[in-house]
Amino acid sequence: MPFNRLLGLKVARRHRDGVTIECPLRPDLMNLAGVLHGGVTATLADVAVGIAIHNHFDGQRPTTTVELKVNYFLPVAGKKLRARSRLIRVGKTLVVGRVDLTDDRGKLVAAAFATYMLLPRISPG
Repeated sequence: MPFNRLLGLKVARRHRDGVTIECPLRPDLMNLAGVLHGGVTATLADVAVGIAIHNHFDGQRPTTTVELKVNYFLPVAGKKLRARSRLIRVGKTLVVGRVDLTDDRGKLVAAAFATYMLLPRISPG
């Protein structure tokens, strides 16, 4: 996805129940205090769950985010941020995922929950 490339997001590992993605920190992603902008952290959480759902359905089910809750614990100023998602509920219309966000030292800096709506399948044609 172009937006993910713009931020430099990469899938570091695929798990049975989710994914781990990484974002290298750059000066243009920092806020005026010199730490990572909270919107980048929220984006990583959202994308990590979105990719996990995409993998779960082999890319065959369109989705959209309906809710995202992020708790920020510590400012991030290292070299990268990691987001490890876990799908905790896959229903008929909604999917809920949990995300642990860690800095490059492995310290938990934020935690998030994301809810996605499963949209109707797109038929070819």
